[in-house]
Amino acid sequence: MNYHDLITLAIAFGLGMLVGLQRQKSDHEMAGVRTFTLISVMGVLSAFLARDFDNPYILPALGLCLTALLVTANIIKIKKTDETDIGQTTEVAALLMFAVGAYLVMGDRVIAVIVGGTMAVLLYLKERLHSFIEKLSEKDLAAIMTFAGISLIILPILPDKTYGPLDVLNPRNIWLMVTLIVGISVVGYFIYKFVGKKVGIISNGVLGGLISSTATTVSYARKTKDSSSINIMAAFVITAASAIAFVRVLIEVGVVIPNKLPELILPIAAVLVLMILLCVGLFYLISKNGEDDKMPEPENPAQFKSALIFGLLYGAILLAVAFTKQEFGNDALYVVAIISGLTDVDAITLSLSQTMKSGGLNTSTGWRLILLASLSNLVFKGIMAAVLGTRQLAKWVGIAFGITIAFGLLLMWLWPETWYF
Repeated sequence: MNYHDLITLAIAFGLGMLVGLQRQKSDHEMAGVRTFTLISVMGVLSAFLARDFDNPYILPALGLCLTALLVTANIIKIKKTDETDIGQTTEVAALLMFAVGAYLVMGDRVIAVIVGGTMAVLLYLKERLHSFIEKLSEKDLAAIMTFAGISLIILPILPDKTYGPLDVLNPRNIWLMVTLIVGISVVGYFIYKFVGKKVGIISNGVLGGLISSTATTVSYARKTKDSSSINIMAAFVITAASAIAFVRVLIEVGVVIPNKLPELILPIAAVLVLMILLCVGLFYLISKNGEDDKMPEPENPAQFKSALIFGLLYGAILLAVAFTKQEFGNDALYVVAIISGLTDVDAITLSLSQTMKSGGLNTSTGWRLILLASLSNLVFKGIMAAVLGTRQLAKWVGIAFGITIAFGLLLMWLWPETWYF
């Protein structure tokens, strides 16, 4: 007895019941739990017949028979109803279940199970998906389509080889980093869009860091000019957003050089923990007042112009890192890290990660450069908060950032080389 075939049949039976249960629960008259179970089993048996009799025509012939049955049923349904909009979801799901059943035998069983399970979940989430789509504004749709263009159209057609001086500019690699950064920002934007408005100032700081900690700093610094009573709250949000920026750094390093993350994570995580403790202290100071405020509406995080500028900046930093290392050695990279980190930590982090990936920079120097760039960015945001906000905001942000910068510099100086996971 072939137990593998019996297991395949059992999986088809289960997937058919799962999808059929959802269809019957939605009060669909054409097909329910029994029909979908039979269809998925039919797909498996069709593939068995095609395999055992070595006849490739059996499977498509039975698939055409099923299609004919569905067409006939639809014709009868059209004649009996006056509805002008007759959906085809159940019919498509039925054909897909037949294909899933056949693929369980002829293809990869895991993929077939994933497709069948995903289809059941997708059918179940119909109302929620419709509600989600109805809430989308033109700006939201523009963010989705721009990100789709960046990741699905531009990225695949770029050449995967290096060009230019120092042989470090790889168009596909550069645009992949652009896709990564825009993707993180888009995720943060949509979390804010559908959740962040409702869960208070903690989420404002977290989501601000995911979208843009610099933009969050500018927005909240300006808000303190209009309402001086929110100085501590604004300092908390700015500090929290800057803490999440360190999480972004770890994500970026983990994506580019996951095998070297254990050697980099501890010192950067130590600074992150300190910033979290500072956020806890600031939150304690504002908790008694019961202050709450909404995060300012963020701009579209997937603007093509911004993506192109980041790509050019990333490429320029790649060249600067390679040139500085070649002409002046690793010590001169600290100057590059300080300057480039002032306005954009992501670009220098990804550039240094790529250099470490290629073996051109050791991890001990690499994490110090990334941390220095992050601390340089804190200086820049602290200056922005002081210039655009009130004196009280400058005081609280200065205390939080000053402690963090001093701690980070001490780590760079005293951290033992042997401390890593």
